[in-house]
Amino acid sequence: QVQLVESGGGLVQPGGSLRLSCSAANRIFSFKVMAWYRQAPGKQRALVASITAGGEKNYAESVKGRFTISKDARLSTWFLQMNSLKPEDTAVYYCFGGLGSVASWGQGTQVTVSS
Repeated sequence: QVQLVESGGGLVQPGGSLRLSCSAANRIFSFKVMAWYRQAPGKQRALVASITAGGEKNYAESVKGRFTISKDARLSTWFLQMNSLKPEDTAVYYCFGGLGSVASWGQGTQVTVSS
């Protein structure tokens, strides 16, 4: 498995922005699919956004128009730009990378939206 390292979580007020980053630790690895999931207390982990190596993007309805997923040219780092954050966006965010039988998860980063 490929170890993934996340950064960028934190506490932000409603309407604010955060940018999450995910990268493969100590190596360059070209995933076929890169994604962000989130898990709020008492809820199941759910897909937030995904992007393929070819650049095709997919978003959960609840974040469309507010969140943007992107990746770097080497496909070993990807990002989630989160704008107009709402209290209901509060969750632990996990990055995911997949290629064939390789499915790697980050350790999770807390995002808290509160005034």
